[in-house]
Amino acid sequence: MCGIVGYIGTQAASSILIEGLKTLEYRGYDSAGVATVSEGKLQRTRAKGKLVNLQTKLEGLEDPSRLGIGHTRWATHGKPEEHNAHPHTDTKERIAVVQNGIIENYRELRAELKDKGHHFRSDTDTEVIPHLIAEYLENPLDESILTTQSELLEAIRQAVNRLQGAFALAIISIDFPDELIVVRQQAPLAIGFGQGEFFCASDTPAIMPYTQAVLTLENGEIARLTPMGVEVYDFPGHRLKKKPQTLNWNPIMVEKQGFKHFMLKEIYEQPGVVRTCLETYLDTAWEPNSGHSPIRLALPDALLNDLQHIQILACGTSWHASLVGKYLLEQVAGIPTVVQYASEFRYAPAPLMPNTLTIGVTQSGETADTLAALDMEQTRRLASGKAQYAPRMLGITNRMDSSLARLIPHIVGTMAGIEIGVAATKTFVAQLMAFYFLALELAYRRQSISLERIGEIIDGLRQLPAQLELVLESQERYVEELSHDFADTKDFIFIGRGINYPIALEGALKLKEISYIHAEGYPAGEMKHGPIALLDEKVPVVAIATKGTVYEKVLSNAQEAKARDARLIGVVPMNDVEAEETFDALLPVPDVDELLSPILTVVPVQLLSYHIAARRGLDVDQPRNLAKSVTVE
Repeated sequence: MCGIVGYIGTQAASSILIEGLKTLEYRGYDSAGVATVSEGKLQRTRAKGKLVNLQTKLEGLEDPSRLGIGHTRWATHGKPEEHNAHPHTDTKERIAVVQNGIIENYRELRAELKDKGHHFRSDTDTEVIPHLIAEYLENPLDESILTTQSELLEAIRQAVNRLQGAFALAIISIDFPDELIVVRQQAPLAIGFGQGEFFCASDTPAIMPYTQAVLTLENGEIARLTPMGVEVYDFPGHRLKKKPQTLNWNPIMVEKQGFKHFMLKEIYEQPGVVRTCLETYLDTAWEPNSGHSPIRLALPDALLNDLQHIQILACGTSWHASLVGKYLLEQVAGIPTVVQYASEFRYAPAPLMPNTLTIGVTQSGETADTLAALDMEQTRRLASGKAQYAPRMLGITNRMDSSLARLIPHIVGTMAGIEIGVAATKTFVAQLMAFYFLALELAYRRQSISLERIGEIIDGLRQLPAQLELVLESQERYVEELSHDFADTKDFIFIGRGINYPIALEGALKLKEISYIHAEGYPAGEMKHGPIALLDEKVPVVAIATKGTVYEKVLSNAQEAKARDARLIGVVPMNDVEAEETFDALLPVPDVDELLSPILTVVPVQLLSYHIAARRGLDVDQPRNLAKSVTVE
């Protein structure tokens, strides 16, 4: 979850580190720090809070160092105070380390090192690492097998083989001023190749302004970066042959482009995201009599044929998208589907069922619980030795260069582009699109619905970009004005039924994430079974009520809330007279096929959450206690 950057080359390192940390601040903003090496000195600067506090400390400091590491922190061990901020050093302050992840056995290592005379200054798990490296520099093991002459690399190799947990590291030392060592074990880390200079970062956007040649380290790998090049080794010490890949991203993708916040920009990018998804995965010339599938997912027959069951593993917003996916896979493709929290599944997996497709959904492709659950599922199915339990694994992610894409053989990319705002918006819609395409592909194969019905759904999908633009154009100013009424609200309720129940959950999550207002999402039919006791004139209720099988039911549930004096906000079809009579405020969307409505109904609740948070003067893009990629358990 934390952000790591590193640089070695011909330029002043500090400015490159700060720019990289700005790009990675979405990964954590409890504290930040940098360390550089030059002329036998290690200069370390750290600050509590957001990156701007570190920048203030660095103003006016002359630092010509061409080697350095930086870190922006999301606290796990130790409070977000300056003494816990990275980089951390050894007792003699000759080694500096930044880390993303958790060292699970740090307590016993800390006790061992204290007994050997090492002095600790923080409450973090990370601090054991520089001390352990220093110990192996002074007292190396005899079984050193590296062909390189780097004493630092060998000491680090010996140290990381003592560590348990998930971690990515960047390490420098004043005794080795031409070396930057980086390590990956279950936490993302990439190396950028420039002209006579090299970069490392926990996410590629920090590297993109300087180079598009990137090498992603695999688990259990160590790399040594020097002005002469990059060497990669495995943890046992064997030299590996690796080649960088070329990214096709443009730095302009991570700019605000005139919007006040990244979140608002990304909400407005959703029509374009849907267009890109349609262009990528839909045969635009398809007709019901075409004689072939309308969907171009390029997935093998062996993965999709004869399925009896689907299980989806996800967390957070991806879990909500997966609930919509469950509805589509069951109602369109006719396949029984369950959605599991990955964090629960990895410790209490469901019994093995035959001919099961397992889908992992993660925006970043780095979500620790989802990766661990998928890895466990793949392993236990292989261990069964039975053909009917053989793993069929599919990933849905926005990052085709992620750990998920290396773990799972088949991936559906969501084509949303880089998302900087911590609260997911456009990536949620892109995940929904992936599920529409998968459900239609399976429906075509299984003939679970008619070709004419498939054609109707596809026609509706093609109209969504223009309809999304209409929602944004018609609602932005009204929602901003409406948000003024809720700046001091303490509680919110969101309700929906059927395919829009997950949108109620997602609306509540968005509001909680960025406005810090307590909000809950419920199936509308469950209100009478307890939650209705929460309602009074101080608790607004947002109801998602679109035309279809449960429309009248949701209106009835809304009336029950109104009878308890709750203020009613309706996400409803445009020009609907009955809705106008029921709700106190309307957030209208085009009247579409109920099956397609979540793509539209989520936008008003995104806008409502955004404007309430902005009205409250909060940091919309970087809400407290949250990080974009949850890379620790």
